[in-house]
Amino acid sequence: MQRYFIDKNYDGENQFHLKGDAYHHISHVMRMKVNDEFFIVFSEGKSGVAKIVDITNEEIIANVVKWEDENKEMPVKVTIASGLPKGDKLELIIQKGTELGAFQFVPFIADRSIVKWEPKKEKKKLERWQKIALEAAEQAHRQYIPKVTAPLSLKKLLEYSQPFDHKLVAFEESAKLGETSNFVKKLNEFNAGETVLIVIGPEGGLTNDEVKQMEESGFCICGLGPRILRTETAPLYALSAISYQLELMR
Repeated sequence: MQRYFIDKNYDGENQFHLKGDAYHHISHVMRMKVNDEFFIVFSEGKSGVAKIVDITNEEIIANVVKWEDENKEMPVKVTIASGLPKGDKLELIIQKGTELGAFQFVPFIADRSIVKWEPKKEKKKLERWQKIALEAAEQAHRQYIPKVTAPLSLKKLLEYSQPFDHKLVAFEESAKLGETSNFVKKLNEFNAGETVLIVIGPEGGLTNDEVKQMEESGFCICGLGPRILRTETAPLYALSAISYQLELMR
């Protein structure tokens, strides 16, 4: 069944009204009829199966007939901070990262970022990134749509990182030197409900100065195995490892 997110909290009523994009998709793309069913997800993550009771020229009226009991979200809230990559690599990170359970995406302008961020295009870019996250969340049957922020400077990223329970930076030089224990150690420290920030560099990697500043701000420097991963591969590796450790092993 199709899954739709609505921008409101559950108000205690089992009947609700859908307009806008969801209405268009249900009535004109999927061509659903009265008594057809779909999944609905409220802003706070409450989700269930809804049955259409009426379709007008402007809205879908549906009733929740069964609530979803299974929690589809990662036990920890993982934010991926990606050094702004070129092309559509960030879109891939957002799409696949959402499927793998990421909670949030924070691009940042790294020293070796090739792309020059244009503030005048920010609104359009953010809308596209958020739409990619929405569609991936629907496809993966998530109960939460990851948020995508506007790109930050390194200074702003370090300020942003202060409240996180765990802060990691993937550094390829550590991988080259054979460092393998820090990531495993951190995985074993994660507890349900905690927040995790993982920083990944752009195509050219992070500079020694950037890593030094992160280390001074409380980040743990980690290698992600013996192979050097692309900027779009590293966050997916990290998310997969966290899911394996916290969802499949426990």
